[in-house]
Amino acid sequence: MRVKESRGLSFVIVSAVYVLAVVFGYFVFNSVPGHILKRLFIADVAATVLVFIFSCIFGNASVYDPYWSVQPIVILAPFAFSSSSASKTFLLAMIVLWGTRLTANWAYTFHGLDHQDWRYSQLREQTGWLYPFVNLAGIHMFPTLVVYACITPAVFVMTEDPQFSILCLAGFAISTGAVVLQLIADAQMQKYRADRKTPFMEEGLWKYSMHPNYLGEILMWWGVAIYSICLLGFRWYLILGAVLNNLMFLFISIPMADRRQSRKPGYEEYRQGKNHLVPIRLKRQ
Repeated sequence: MRVKESRGLSFVIVSAVYVLAVVFGYFVFNSVPGHILKRLFIADVAATVLVFIFSCIFGNASVYDPYWSVQPIVILAPFAFSSSSASKTFLLAMIVLWGTRLTANWAYTFHGLDHQDWRYSQLREQTGWLYPFVNLAGIHMFPTLVVYACITPAVFVMTEDPQFSILCLAGFAISTGAVVLQLIADAQMQKYRADRKTPFMEEGLWKYSMHPNYLGEILMWWGVAIYSICLLGFRWYLILGAVLNNLMFLFISIPMADRRQSRKPGYEEYRQGKNHLVPIRLKRQ
């Protein structure tokens, strides 16, 4: 059996890549002087480059897919464990809950290294000889930078360790609610895919929203931003990650998914009455 066709061996390989990335990132972090945000940023970029190298070796950009959910936990957990407090504990619980769900969903849908996300294959076809640059900058580095911006508020909470405030539970509720929303949307989608009888998913949350999972991802990081602002006071950079993440989904992820769906017969009828994100029924035009 070829290694890339074995789901089990592919899991082992991807896991080994991430162990190496964590070790390498930790080494870089401890080797770079300066402010902690600078050190984390350089270590994050270095770990991403390492994952990119292995994605090239295996000819599959989906090696990067777990990075999105693993990175925040790896970066934030050591801060929380170094000295515990209510502010840190609630924040870490939000991040771990989100990361565990997203990683579990990736693992459930992971078929092996012979399968690559359709978006990456589409980009490879569209960009030709420029694909290696698109792969590094667009598929690997851009999401890393967005998620780094998203966790920046959490880093400030972890390092400044402000006194717990009951107000920050508003952010906690938004983020945990977002995880529940994603969990329900994922379960409904997996059930549909297991017995696909119609060209479009129109059950549960997906009956009213075209992308309820994306809504959950957007709300997650707004929850983190609000949680941090309630503890630290408003600082413009505390919402930067949530804004960038919002824009990424609105102008990149959602349009790409919609273009793919639009190739199926009946798309115009399918989208009538549905909101792109919020699961509410709109009046049919």
